[in-house]
Amino acid sequence: MNAWTDLARIGLRWDPCGQAGLTGPLLALADDCDRAFRRLASRWRSREEAYAMTLPASSLAGHLRSFPHQVTFAMALDPADANLGEFADGPVVDRSGAVALTRTAPVTAVLTPAACYHVYDAHQGERLPAADYVTTRNTCFRREPEYEPLRRQWAFAMREIVCLGTAEETASFLAEARAAVDRFALLIDLPVDWTPATDPFFRPERHPGHLLQRVQPVKHEATYGGTLALGSANLHHDHFGSAFGITREGAPATTACVAFGLERWLYALVDRHGPKPCGWPDLLAAAGQAVAG
Repeated sequence: MNAWTDLARIGLRWDPCGQAGLTGPLLALADDCDRAFRRLASRWRSREEAYAMTLPASSLAGHLRSFPHQVTFAMALDPADANLGEFADGPVVDRSGAVALTRTAPVTAVLTPAACYHVYDAHQGERLPAADYVTTRNTCFRREPEYEPLRRQWAFAMREIVCLGTAEETASFLAEARAAVDRFALLIDLPVDWTPATDPFFRPERHPGHLLQRVQPVKHEATYGGTLALGSANLHHDHFGSAFGITREGAPATTACVAFGLERWLYALVDRHGPKPCGWPDLLAAAGQAVAG
C-alpha cells in the first residue's frame, strides 16, 4: 500500500502533531469497525457507558509515576487578571510555534490515557453481586517520540470491553474474548498473532511492574504484520479492584479488558484488502458470526 496517497484519497486528514481526521470511505470504515466491536461486546451483554475526555489526576497517581513520558495534561492559565493580561499582551505564540505560557492554574485533570480507566473510577466503591461487563469508547492521548498516520498517534480512538469479577470470571472472559477476536479476524481475512507484551514503563529497568509483566505475562497483543498491535487482552488481577474499592464476593474485584485501537484496524484493513471500499469485508456480519461462535 502506498500509505500516504491511498489513505489520503479515501479520507485521511493527517496532522503531523500526531492526530488524524477522517472523512468519506475511511470514516465509514471506522464506524463499521466500532459497530463490529460493539457487536462482539454483546456476547457478554456489555453495558455501554460514555465518559468525559479527562480523568482526575488524583485517580491516576500510579499511572503518572509509571508513564510520565506519555501523559498529556489538561491545563489552563491562572485566571488572575494580571496573569491573563501578561499573557494577552505578550507574544502569545513564540517563533517556534509554542505557546508563550505565563503562570498556569493547578493541573488537576489528565487527558484519557486508556478508555478502561474511566470504568474503574466510575464504579468506585461498588460491591458487585455478579460479574459486570462494560464497553466504552474514548479518545486516548499518549505522547510518543514520533508519529505515523493510523499506526502511531498522539490522539486515537480506543474501544474497550471490560470485565469486573472474580479471578475465574475474568480468566473465562479473556479466553472467550481472544477466541472471538481470532474468529472475527479469520472471517475478515486479517491475519493476527497473539504475542506477550509489556507496557512502555518509564525507566523499565527500575520499574517493578515491568519485571512482573516479564515474569508473569498479563498483557497479550493481537499483532498484524508482526509489528502492529491492533488490540490487546489485559489481566489486571485485583490492582484496580483494590485501588478503587470495587469488591466481588467480599474481596477486591479482579479486572480484565480487551482493547481495540480503531485507527490501527483501519490501517490493517486497507493494507490487507486495498483502498477500494468494494473490496472491504462486511465487518458487522463477521462480528455477528464471531459472537455466534
